[in-house]
Amino acid sequence: MADEELFPLDSEKIYLSMDFLTLDTPDGPKTLRMGAWLNEDPVRIHRMIVRDKTLQVDNFEVLTPLVTKLRRADFEYYKRYMGLQMIIDFPGYGTGIVAKIPFENDPVGFYKWWRKGKHEDKVYLSQLNQIRLFQKVFLMDPSMILKRDLKLLG
Repeated sequence: MADEELFPLDSEKIYLSMDFLTLDTPDGPKTLRMGAWLNEDPVRIHRMIVRDKTLQVDNFEVLTPLVTKLRRADFEYYKRYMGLQMIIDFPGYGTGIVAKIPFENDPVGFYKWWRKGKHEDKVYLSQLNQIRLFQKVFLMDPSMILKRDLKLLG
């Protein structure tokens, strides 16, 4: 549309779901309400908020539904973003616990579940968190740690 009104990004504005925003797409500029952008391109919108910090949104009205949409739209991106905040089913706890709890409170058990139990696909651990986990496990039960993980410790 040649006469479509453009709503360029305003980095000072806090966007609500009904606010219009124009973004460049492969087909040219496209204007949608923020709520529609969450469906159209949730990963891009999320990156603009958390990584680029160019877009400010209302947490309740925009960010909360966006995180839910990310889970369905791009699970790998969602998992990397959530990290240890990911909800998991972990032995000895009820259903659905934040991964950080067993990671912190039972590192050996978490290591058994995550690495030896082949649940690496359930929780993304950054290299820093992997090193922290491997160090704790090595101190608590050195025989438990796999050789490939010892290499990361140096």
